[in-house]
Amino acid sequence: MRFHVIAAALLWAAFVESRKIRGISSSYKRFYRERKSFLCIDGSKMIPFEQVNDDYCDCADGSDEPGTSACPRGRFYCTNLGFRPHYIPSSRVNDGICDCCDASDEYNSHVRCQNTCWNLGQKERAYVEGQMKTLDEGLRLKQQLIEEGVLLWREKQAQLRELQRAAEDLQIKLEEHRRRKHEADRLKEQTLKALKAGDKGLRHQNSTVSHLFQLLDSNKDGSISVDEIKAKVVLVHDEKRVLSEDEALTLLGGGHQMDLSTFQNTLWDVLIQGHDYKIKDAHSAPGGLMSEDPHLKAADRAAEWEATDLKKVEEAYETVNMEISDLQRKLGIDYGTDWEYLFLNGQCYKLKVYEYMYTLCPFNMVSQKSSAGVEVSLGKWGMWAGPPKNHYSQMVYENGEPCWQGGSRTTTVTLTCGTETALRLVKEPSKCQYTMDFETPVACQPVLKQRGVHSEL
Repeated sequence: MRFHVIAAALLWAAFVESRKIRGISSSYKRFYRERKSFLCIDGSKMIPFEQVNDDYCDCADGSDEPGTSACPRGRFYCTNLGFRPHYIPSSRVNDGICDCCDASDEYNSHVRCQNTCWNLGQKERAYVEGQMKTLDEGLRLKQQLIEEGVLLWREKQAQLRELQRAAEDLQIKLEEHRRRKHEADRLKEQTLKALKAGDKGLRHQNSTVSHLFQLLDSNKDGSISVDEIKAKVVLVHDEKRVLSEDEALTLLGGGHQMDLSTFQNTLWDVLIQGHDYKIKDAHSAPGGLMSEDPHLKAADRAAEWEATDLKKVEEAYETVNMEISDLQRKLGIDYGTDWEYLFLNGQCYKLKVYEYMYTLCPFNMVSQKSSAGVEVSLGKWGMWAGPPKNHYSQMVYENGEPCWQGGSRTTTVTLTCGTETALRLVKEPSKCQYTMDFETPVACQPVLKQRGVHSEL
């Protein structure tokens, strides 16, 4: 009697096992409650319940065979207790390859699959825990960078205001120096005109007579000779012709030499009037009449000083305006809602990939340098290009050097969360189109979407 009871129990267990509906998630179990008939989930057909998982595909959507490989469109649900559940194509059920970590897909095959879900789950949980620690640290660092960004932004604004005030002061100085230079140039011109017209007082006349005599007295023997007259004096209307011996003697009053006293009373007046004779290049030659005049020298020095001072003020004004333009350009960039990306401006990050050195200078440019020293621009700062929900997750650098296939090189930089700020990865997925992974704490978001992992046993 006892033997019959045991046999009946074993038969019932085998029957229950054979009727077990495999490959369905808990949310779909309501469709597989055992009854006389089964309605395909897409509602296309009603079949006897005995035909569920009978290794023959009756429903077009494959819903009658979740635990076999009969339906081409069927899906088998791996419960994977302790790890992540997922679906596999029904064609992989009992194919001799372990696809589900809980071995549920090979329930009727010759392969003995080990249940590895718990080990995989442990690794997954450790990975997620590490990610959460990285996120927490990244968010802490991000907050520091936000605070620094706000302070840096205020400093830049204050610097801009200071430069603008300096530019206003320099503008006033510039106008004053231009006025002073104009006045100095005018005074120099008036002095020059007065000398040319002979409009000089007796005070500096003697000085001018002496200078002109010395100019003619080449050998400095205290007298002017015929040869010295021929070398230094020319006709007003024929400067290229050299005076004859007779013409030189006539200018010397018939004698072969003339001292300073005689010169002052005779030849001096002839040369000053300038009707027929003049000193060759007297106005331009070093030590000449004009260049030796003390009034002209003073006026010339004053004009040079004012020109030098004006140039210095103009250069300072230009430099300040260039700094203002550069600072305004930098402040016009979008550095994030809390200026958290401001600290990246002015920084550059490098990564060597094979024989190339890649350089990323955020908000400026991207370049590639070969081992031979040839540097190529991979793009200049363009814009933020992340999706609406994470606008600051991607940068685009455009208009790099032309590519041999046409068009210019461009680089897309994806920002990822991390505890360090560094360039991590560079690729060229298509010709002259580059991608970079750039890790930084400011890319960390408050919520990290976790993949589902069963923690229950």
